[in-house]
Amino acid sequence: MFFGLTIEKLLLIGVIAAFVIGPERLPRYAEGLGRLTRRVKDWMNTAKTRVRDEMGEEFQDVDWRTLDPRQYDPRRIIREALLDDTPVPTVKAAAAAGAVAAMGAAGEAYREERAAPSRLLAGETAPFDDEAT
Repeated sequence: MFFGLTIEKLLLIGVIAAFVIGPERLPRYAEGLGRLTRRVKDWMNTAKTRVRDEMGEEFQDVDWRTLDPRQYDPRRIIREALLDDTPVPTVKAAAAAGAVAAMGAAGEAYREERAAPSRLLAGETAPFDDEAT
């Protein structure tokens, strides 16, 4: 429930309050609690009405359940992203595929060259670009 209070805890608080307040003052406090509850309910209805008036027609079309942050489990989102096997095509990959298809036989050699990872020979150093760092 609200603030971790269960029905049993609320009932216990009510019984203790009845003993502390006493039978003489209990009706007056119960009446005040009823008035406070009605005031809060009226205030909430007024606030809801004002929000509907200010939001207009779009407010009726909003599906609030889809915006509930409790439905977003980061573990599930990451798991789904990692298990997603469909590769995302990039512009560079699409352009390379188009060039390979256009080149025909020469495209096969290009495809093999691009597929094989580049390896350094013994004694070679990796290329270094001063402007890139």
